[in-house]
Amino acid sequence: MMTPSPQTPDRWSLDSWFTAFAAPDYMAFKTKLAAEVESLLARAQALGNGGQEIVTFIADQEDLAERFGHLSAYLGCLSADDANDEAVKSDEAWISTLEADVLKLRASLQAALVALSDADFAQVLAAAPLAGAGYAVQRMREEGHQQMSSDLESLAADLNVNGLHAWGRLYDTLSGKMVFDMTFPDGHSESVPMARRRALMSDPDRRLRESSFHAGQKPWLDHADTLAAGLNGIAGTRLNLYGRRGVSHFLDTPLFDGGMSRASLDAMMSAIQTHIELPRRAIRKAAQLQGTAALHFFDLEAPQIPAPDEKPLSWDDACATVDRAFSAAYPKLGSYFREMLAKRWIEAQPRAGKRPGAFCTGSPMLREERVYMTWHGTVHDMVTLAHEAGHAWHSCVLRPARSMASNYPMTLAETASNFGEMILLDGLLSDPALSAPMKAYLLDQEMLRAHAYLINIPMRYEFEKAFYTERSAGEVSVSRLRELMTEAQVKLYGNTLLSDGADPMFWASKMHFFITGVSFYNFPYVFGYLLSQALFARFKEEGPAFLPRYEAFLAATGSASCEQVARQTLGADLTSPEFWATALRAMEPTLLAYEKL
Repeated sequence: MMTPSPQTPDRWSLDSWFTAFAAPDYMAFKTKLAAEVESLLARAQALGNGGQEIVTFIADQEDLAERFGHLSAYLGCLSADDANDEAVKSDEAWISTLEADVLKLRASLQAALVALSDADFAQVLAAAPLAGAGYAVQRMREEGHQQMSSDLESLAADLNVNGLHAWGRLYDTLSGKMVFDMTFPDGHSESVPMARRRALMSDPDRRLRESSFHAGQKPWLDHADTLAAGLNGIAGTRLNLYGRRGVSHFLDTPLFDGGMSRASLDAMMSAIQTHIELPRRAIRKAAQLQGTAALHFFDLEAPQIPAPDEKPLSWDDACATVDRAFSAAYPKLGSYFREMLAKRWIEAQPRAGKRPGAFCTGSPMLREERVYMTWHGTVHDMVTLAHEAGHAWHSCVLRPARSMASNYPMTLAETASNFGEMILLDGLLSDPALSAPMKAYLLDQEMLRAHAYLINIPMRYEFEKAFYTERSAGEVSVSRLRELMTEAQVKLYGNTLLSDGADPMFWASKMHFFITGVSFYNFPYVFGYLLSQALFARFKEEGPAFLPRYEAFLAATGSASCEQVARQTLGADLTSPEFWATALRAMEPTLLAYEKL
C-alpha cells in the first residue's frame, strides 16, 4: 500500500459539523434532537384538527429531518472512519431507535393527509410555508393510502428494530466474522477473512481466483440454513406488511421508493433481454483473452488485461487527472471538485481501522457533502473518486432547493455518479498521450462495468423476483434458493459461463439481498447506468450546450418522478423499450474497440 503525498489533502474534516464526537456541542445537539422528536410525537395527536396544523407540522418535521440527517450522516462518517469505535457504535444504535419514532411521526402525518378531503388537501399544498414541497407532500399522501392505522404503523416501526432489521444485523455480524482456510498458488496456506475474498476473486491470477472461490464457499454452505432463515425472515416480514398495507405486488414499494413506474422497469429489462448479446460479447472477448471457452463465476470481476507495469498512481496525480478531465469537459464540475479538496471534504487516507467501500454523504442541515473511500494507488480507485464526486455534485446542484425537494431516489442518484465516471474515462481514453497498454486496460475495465450492470445486476433482479414470488406461498428452502440462483444466472449469462461456472450460493454471499432498509437493491443501479449512457451520448453529440439541461435534470430529481424528469428535461420516454435500447447501443463503439484488442 502506498503512502499518499501530503500536498493534496487525503483526510477529511468534519469540524464544521461538530467540534468533536461527544463534545459539548454534540451532546447538546443530541439532547435537543430527542426533545424535538418527543414534542412532535405529542403534537401528532392533534393533526386531525385542521389543515393549518398540518402545514405547520410538515414544516417542523422537515426541520427535524434535516437535523436528524445531519447527526445520522456524522455518525455514519465516524463509524466508517474507525470501525472499532464502540462509543460511536453505541450512538448509532441509539439513533436507530430514535429513527423508529421519526417513522411514527411520518405515519401519523400520512394518516392526517389521507383523512383530508381533496379540497382541503389542495389548500395544504397551496400554503406559502410549503412552497416547493408539493411533490414530496403528494408522495406522502399517496404512500399514506397504503398504510395501516397509526397504532399498527407505530408497532411495526418498533418491531422492525428488533425484528426485520435484526436479521440484517445478524447477517452483518455472521459474515463479518467468517474466515476460510485457503491454499495459495505458491503452496502456503492461511486463514483468510471473508472480507478479503472479493479482492482475491478479482486478482489477475486465475489460480488465486479459483482457490479463493472454492475455499470461500465453505462458510456460506456451513451457514446456509441460518442465512436462508434470515432471507426468508426479511422477505416474509415485508410480504406480511405489504398485505396489511394493501400493497398489491412486492415490486410496488421498491418502485415507489425509486420514483419510477412498472412500465419503465419492464421496458428497461425488456430492452436488456433483447440486446443481451451486446454485454455477452464483452464476456466472450474476455474468455478469449483468458484462453478459455467461457468464464467461470470467479472470472467475472477479474481484469483480462493487466494494469500497465507503471509506478503506483499517487493521490496527488489522481486528483490532478480527475480535475483535468472534469475541467476540460465540465468546468463547473472541475471547480466544485477543487473546492471539495480545498475544504477537505474527501476522505481517502489508507490506514488500519477503516471500513472497506466508498460512499457519498452529506449534511442536509449545513448543505455540505463528504466523500469516503480508501486510496490504494490504482486506476480503479481513481474511477471511484470520479463516481463519488458525481454524487456530490448532484447534491451541490440541489442546494438551493428546500430539503423536501432535494431528496432524490436511488435510481436518479446512480445516474449522476455514473455520469461523473464517464467524464473521467472519456477524458482518459481521448488523451493522445495515453499509452496503448493503458488504453487496453481501460477498455477492459469499461467492459467489466458494462457486463456487471447489464448482466450481473439484472441477474440479481431476476433471482429476487423469483424468490419473492415463491416466498409469497411459504418459506423457500436452501436447495430451492440454490436452484433459483442458478436459473437466474443461466438466463442472463447464457453460454458465456462454463457448464460448471455458476455460483448457486451467490444469494448468501451477496450482502445486497440482506439489506433491510430497502428491497430490490439492484434495478436502480441498472437504471442509473443506462440513463447515464443516454445522457452522456447526448452530451457528446451536443457538447457544452447540453450541460445546462443536465443541471436542470439534476435539479428536478427531488421534485418529480423519473418519467417526469426525463420527459421535461430531455424529452425522453422511459416507458419505451427503444429509449433503453438506444442507451444500450451507446456501448457498441467501446465494445468494438475492445473486441479488436
